Amino acid sequence: MDVASKRLRRLPTYMLGTLRSRTLERRREGADVIDLGMGNPDLRTPQPVIDKLCEAAQDVRNHRYSQSKGVYNLRREIAWHYERRFGVDLDPEHEAVAVIGTKEGLCLLALGIIDEGDVAIIPDPTYPIHMYSIVTAGGSVISVPLREENDFIPNLATIVQDIYPKPKILILSFPHNPTGAVVDLAFFEEVIHYAKRHNIMVVHDLAYADLAYDGYVAPSILQVQGAKDIAVEFYSLSKSHSMAGWRIGFAVGNRDILSALSRIKSYYDYGIFAPVQIAAIMALRTEEHILKETVNTYRTRRDVLVESMARIGWEIPSPKATIFAWAPIPEAHREAGSMAFATKMLEEADVCVSPGVGFGAHGEGFVRIALVENENRIRQAVRQMKRVLDP
Repeated sequence: MDVASKRLRRLPTYMLGTLRSRTLERRREGADVIDLGMGNPDLRTPQPVIDKLCEAAQDVRNHRYSQSKGVYNLRREIAWHYERRFGVDLDPEHEAVAVIGTKEGLCLLALGIIDEGDVAIIPDPTYPIHMYSIVTAGGSVISVPLREENDFIPNLATIVQDIYPKPKILILSFPHNPTGAVVDLAFFEEVIHYAKRHNIMVVHDLAYADLAYDGYVAPSILQVQGAKDIAVEFYSLSKSHSMAGWRIGFAVGNRDILSALSRIKSYYDYGIFAPVQIAAIMALRTEEHILKETVNTYRTRRDVLVESMARIGWEIPSPKATIFAWAPIPEAHREAGSMAFATKMLEEADVCVSPGVGFGAHGEGFVRIALVENENRIRQAVRQMKRVLDP
């Protein structure tokens, strides 16, 4: 029985989900698959955050329905965090919303601001939900290729000026998933200038703000003067605090855009479990040395991966941020395509990597490798991949 809606039929096959399912099947078959495909942190959530969750869960009052847009104390804490971290002033009542993870937030935002036929500008490759949130809301996507020769940074000047209908929204994410590309504040100044000139809303996904290396510091788009006139930014605890399964994030910035998000959200949920919100306040107060330990762990894993790959003749760039390496497929295997290459690695090397094409057509020729296993497992994964590359 075919029960799929037209909206569902518009969505392509989710390649990353297909490989994830096959990874679980291989494990049920007894294979020791090293999963470097999904950005699913393996590190422990900071102990003070766990302790605060347990403490808050003991209070019977915290088991009632919460507030859809987040309790005020949490929204006030995210405002304070932005002031400390970025020097950005936020009104917690109107310029901050707690979401059940950035993925949910992006999807609901699209439902709140996108009408049938509206156009969004989105880089390609990109985190898939950036595109799928627009598609499920009935909108259309114009892809802006991210090219290796431009360091995977979009050239706004090349975006067609005479698009019809006129684009309504531009979605960006830097540090970038999947490429690891980084930008400076001057780039965001250009973005805001471009968006205001063309009256386009900007959504920036700052999921990897705290996971930067080699002296790089990731800026917030809201640091640009006047950015709040036209932009919102999503911020997450999933990677920096190893809270992916907790499903908590934030949207901050333009009050009109956030009002639309809050309104549509109120029809869909009663908010995040209150003890999780209370624990998130503690997470936003995490001591600097704890976050540095997390950054150092991922930096070490990055170095181990890049060096180990170089020893087998597979040269990959060393990312300055995120928990991913964007690896060009070796020439001898490139013609088959990234999905075939990733499948080969899973079936023959027992290593799961994400095919570049799963992030968009312009991701073809690459695979994304997540730094979510310890150094020994990463070395083991490289050895196993070498046996497939050099049979």
